[in-house]
Amino acid sequence: MKAVTTAIFTKFGGSSLDTAIGGRLYKGAAPDGAEFPYAVYGLVSDIPDNVFAKHGEEARFQFDLFSSASSSGEVEDLYTYLKALYDDCALTITSQTHICMKRELAFLSVEDYTTTAGTQKVFHYVVDYMILTEFT
Repeated sequence: MKAVTTAIFTKFGGSSLDTAIGGRLYKGAAPDGAEFPYAVYGLVSDIPDNVFAKHGEEARFQFDLFSSASSSGEVEDLYTYLKALYDDCALTITSQTHICMKRELAFLSVEDYTTTAGTQKVFHYVVDYMILTEFT
């Protein structure tokens, strides 16, 4: 999976999403006290895809977009940038042929975010993608 996560991060570099979140795309989890807005991505599941003598993987990745703005406008813009970047995109993955990257689901919620300074409301957009690859 390292090759796939590297491809995701490489595609991110220099994009509108990169600019909008100031480069704050974290793998797995954001550091404590991360500045808003930011995004986190990671592997949810990885299933071998061995059908008709083709060997590959079907991996589900989740992107979490966070904004502490007073309205949902900022996180909705981040979602628009994410879709433009990754919906049906072509990834360059070493040792694998990328077949497709399809958005599977997305939902927006408002959550309490607690720090030493207190609790605030944060907009959280969850977006899942299915990435299909074939081993070369």
